[in-house]
Amino acid sequence: MKTTSSCLTLLAALLLSPSLSAQDYEVPRTNWGQPDLQGVWNFSSDVPMQRPAQYGNRQFLTEEEIAGIQAARAARDAGTDAALAIGGVDESYNDFWVENAGIGDTVRTSHIVYPENGRLPPLQDGAIADQGVYGGGTTGESRPVRIGAGGIGTDGPEDRGLSERCLVGFNAGPPFTPSLYNNNVQIFQSRDTAVILTEMIHDARIVPLYESRQAIPELHEDLGFYTGDSKGYWEGDTLVVITRNFNGLAASFGSSGTSADKVLTERFTRVSFDTVNYEFTVDDPATYTDQFTGIVPMTKVAGQLYEYACHEGNYGMVNILRGARVAEQLEAEDS
Repeated sequence: MKTTSSCLTLLAALLLSPSLSAQDYEVPRTNWGQPDLQGVWNFSSDVPMQRPAQYGNRQFLTEEEIAGIQAARAARDAGTDAALAIGGVDESYNDFWVENAGIGDTVRTSHIVYPENGRLPPLQDGAIADQGVYGGGTTGESRPVRIGAGGIGTDGPEDRGLSERCLVGFNAGPPFTPSLYNNNVQIFQSRDTAVILTEMIHDARIVPLYESRQAIPELHEDLGFYTGDSKGYWEGDTLVVITRNFNGLAASFGSSGTSADKVLTERFTRVSFDTVNYEFTVDDPATYTDQFTGIVPMTKVAGQLYEYACHEGNYGMVNILRGARVAEQLEAEDS
């Protein structure tokens, strides 16, 4: 796989100091009066996307539950470090390389907050339930390949997963979903445009801004894109981004469904010096029986975003295909 990225641009040590409480916070403004969301933000999290059943409809952990989780994590980390000291390179990742620690003292039981049980809604009849990742099953033995990684064969790059092709994948979204590393995004603003640059896949979404949701023009339905067509507007101090025209060549969310009928609504609200609340709602009636909403806090960091260089460093794709050709040649020689 591609490893030329800066996997750990932002560790907790880079976090800026806490600020005033949300009630007392006055959102900074750009020169043209819009809320200033610019900077590098980290959305690392160890909160599950879907809520474990034991929490029911409860959104937040208690202090006792948080302490228990922290103690269990410390014990697990100690065991991992001991294994590394013995096993060395036999271990692929430990917490030194993984960037998924929760930040802040308010810990949710899940990122999904609607439906109230914190779970994804049931799938529609006939919707693809699980397209698999990392060598698992796919939608079939024919193209298009909609999974993130793995693939249906090695005849050409089109048979490999979307992330292996550096098209989309992992946590880049949209929407953003915390993953093992590269959970970073940089926001740029001008008077009539916002740019959302993800570290993973180093994809830049250029979002034109309009007066209101009603003023947003829609593209013709025949035009489709892997990451959709994003347009936005300001709703008070919240930047709202509406994304339509997904091309259907990727899963709707996770590894389920397709994206053809999906409409994604994202909301960026700066609630303190170092926190932007990121909220997303997926409305995909072809895949799910209801829409669903997630909240992922993003924390400002005193670092810069380095280029992931996915395409430029994609040695994995070249070597997969080269290895397949060598295997074919050896098989032909043996026969």
